[in-house]
Amino acid sequence: MNILGKLIIIGGAVDKGSFTETDLDKNANTNLNFFETGILKRILNESKYKEESRIEIVTTASVIPREIGPEYVKAFTYLNAKNVDILTIERREQAADLEVLARLKAADIVMFTGGDQLRLSSILGGTPFHDMLLDKYHNEEFIYAGTSAGAAAASNNMIYQGSSSEALLKGEVKIASGLGLIDGVIIDTHFVQRGRIGRLFQAVVGNPRVLGIGLGEDTGLLITNNKEMEAIGSGLVILVDGREIKDTNLTKVELGQPISISHLVTHVMSKFDTYNLDTHKMHIQSSHYL
Repeated sequence: MNILGKLIIIGGAVDKGSFTETDLDKNANTNLNFFETGILKRILNESKYKEESRIEIVTTASVIPREIGPEYVKAFTYLNAKNVDILTIERREQAADLEVLARLKAADIVMFTGGDQLRLSSILGGTPFHDMLLDKYHNEEFIYAGTSAGAAAASNNMIYQGSSSEALLKGEVKIASGLGLIDGVIIDTHFVQRGRIGRLFQAVVGNPRVLGIGLGEDTGLLITNNKEMEAIGSGLVILVDGREIKDTNLTKVELGQPISISHLVTHVMSKFDTYNLDTHKMHIQSSHYL
């Protein structure tokens, strides 16, 4: 099935510049270099109407939505976006509100902020808002952008809990259903900075058909037609492919015991590299062998 929407998932801590600065223009060179080639600018460039796109910032995942939302509004506005607002959904009944649904229907881009991905799935999951979001993603030139929790919740299955230091102990990683925009992957965020590779290893060894995606901070993936992935931003994307796993002790050890895995394949992507989810082939933009 051809999917018309685009998915942009970001590992968190998007370097959008600090709009708490009192002298924004004076500090633009240090705070806003990101804007020239960065992720938020790429979101605008990928959208149908560019700076004229209708953008809704959804802060549902955050416990401080009134602080987070305005930061993104200012960031997009600084990039000359003309039509940005905050869509507040803090309770499930709000996700069926006719005004909220009308705003989603009119949106070209919806940006889901960071926070707790379990808030996203538990508040939005199975609501009219969720149904419309999926319909727009499948059938319109629409962008779902999510950072941190907003990225983790984009797939069918999402990691919502798990200690980084003990992630390869059986049972430490907790997985729940996400918003279901993309199947066949599981996404972890703040990946390099918080040492979360063990979390992804355990998620993948439990279901090797699923490709693990670890997003570094200020790093993301642009996914088109749910198969073509391009690395964007300044850091690294780690892919964990379990299809060639040869052995594991996962089903033999007790809860809390270390997991062994043989022949787990990993890939490392940086800016402009691509990966096809259908063929499982990666293309390095500046290959050593070209």
